[in-house]
Order: sequence, then C-alpha cells, then structure tokens
Amino acid sequence: MPASDDRPERAGVRGGEGQRARAKERRVGPWLFRALVYGFLLVMAIYVLFPFAWMLSTALKTESEALAIPPTWIPRTPTLDSVIGIWVRKNFALYFFNSTVVSLATALLSVFFGSLAGYGFSRFRFPGRQFLMGFFLATQMLPGVLLVGPYFKMLNAVGLYDTRTGLVIAFLTICLPFATWTMKGFIDGVPVEMDEAALVDGCNRLSVFFRVILPVLGPAMVASILFAFLLAWGDLLWALCLTTSEGMITVTLGIARTVGEFRIIWPMLMAGSLLGGLPAILLYLFLQRFLVAGLTAGALKD
Repeated sequence: MPASDDRPERAGVRGGEGQRARAKERRVGPWLFRALVYGFLLVMAIYVLFPFAWMLSTALKTESEALAIPPTWIPRTPTLDSVIGIWVRKNFALYFFNSTVVSLATALLSVFFGSLAGYGFSRFRFPGRQFLMGFFLATQMLPGVLLVGPYFKMLNAVGLYDTRTGLVIAFLTICLPFATWTMKGFIDGVPVEMDEAALVDGCNRLSVFFRVILPVLGPAMVASILFAFLLAWGDLLWALCLTTSEGMITVTLGIARTVGEFRIIWPMLMAGSLLGGLPAILLYLFLQRFLVAGLTAGALKD
C-alpha cells in the first residue's frame, strides 16, 4: 500500500523535471540562434570594413613602410604627407570641383525632369505610354561601354567634347530613366483625389504638380538624387573617354592617374581613394532612411 502511494509522487517529480528540461531547451534554442546571427554579422562587418581600415592605415604610412614585407598593420610613424601631397601636387581641389559640379547638375536635372515625366506617365493615358515605359526600362540594360563611342562622336560634333556640360548630358541619359521610374512609382501612391481637389480650386496641371505632388515626393527625390550623384561621382569610363584636358579631370580619373607606368605610390593612391569615397559614405550615412523609402516606393499596392 505505501509503495503504490509513492508512484504518483515519483511520476510528478519526473514530470516536473521533464518540463524544466523542455523549458531549458526552449531558452537555449533562441539564445543559440541569436549567437549564430550576431557571429555572422560580426564576420560580415569585418569583411566589409577591413578594406577601409587597410586603406586608412596605408594612407598614413610612408612609401617605404607601405612596401615593406611583412606588412605592418599599424603605421610605425603616422604621417599626413600622402593626404597633403595628393591634394596639392595632384590638384585634387580642381578634381573635386569638377566632380561636384557634374554630379550635382546630373542629380538635380535628372530629378526635375524625372519628376515631370513620372507625373505624366502616372496621371495621363496616351498612345505609346506602355512602350515608352518599357523603353526607359530597356535602356538600363545596355552596358555603358557600348554607348561611349556614339556619345564621343555626338559631343565632338556639337562642340561639347571635353566639357562639363557634355559629361552632364551623358550621365543624364543613364539617370533620367531611373528617376522617371522611381517618381512614377511614388506618384502612383498619391491619391488622384488630391489632384482633382486642386483642379477644382483653380490650379492648372503645373500648379498641381508643384504645389500638391512635389512636396510629398521627398523620399523618392532623395533616392533619385543619390543614385544620380553617386553614379556621376564614381564614374571612370565616361570621364576618361569624354574628357582630355587637365581642367576637366574628375576625382576618379585623378585617382586613376596616380598609377604610373613604372611606379605606384600606394600611400597617395589610398589617400585619394579615401578622399574620393568620403562624399558617398557621408551621403549614405545621413540619407539612408530616405533612400530605402524611395527605392521601395510603389513596390506595394493596395
């Protein structure tokens, strides 16, 4: 009789232990998963940031230390000679000015005309509308190297070869279709009733665009501006083929010309690369929220 009374008690003890074990497994599972995720993210962060760290380290070295074997991870005697040298001896200030003018003009013009085109494609129905939208998309699939030759001949024929204006026109042909698609997708999400209300109040179509539509296009405009600015800023092929004089050299072309036929000054090359990439890094850091919102505009429909 006592033995039979102990069985339920032992069963209850075993059941409690089983519940605690299962609860422990449930706690260990999410913890292990989080540890694996954070470990993977740490490895990827090191993989992405290591080139920038190595560029910074090399830019602060002397030329002899940069060529030393085995390499040094931290400069023995840090110096800013390479940074100062590429800014002064290579006329980097002029290169920055050229890249800034071309990139800003490309970004602003592509967003302005892309907004107007996107509004027209979104709000009006006209013959050839679908064909034109498909054509704009198809232009993005053409490699830029195929267009350099025709652009060289056309710009040379109209006297715009080796000018900032010629570079802006060339970059616009790449950035404008992207800006048009981005703006159209965002404007599609703006209720047509807003246009109709403004028209009833006496606005014409241009007034509706500038007073009603344009103020709500912030994220899409930022995405288009960033795309156009960074494309023009980081381009090398078109700047190399469509310019020839020292006064028209851009940042990327100036960096490429630091590589000589028989000698490469690695600290100066790394310093120029860091300075050239700084605007893009800062733009992404401060405007990434608007960039994501603009690129996803029109992706989800009700």
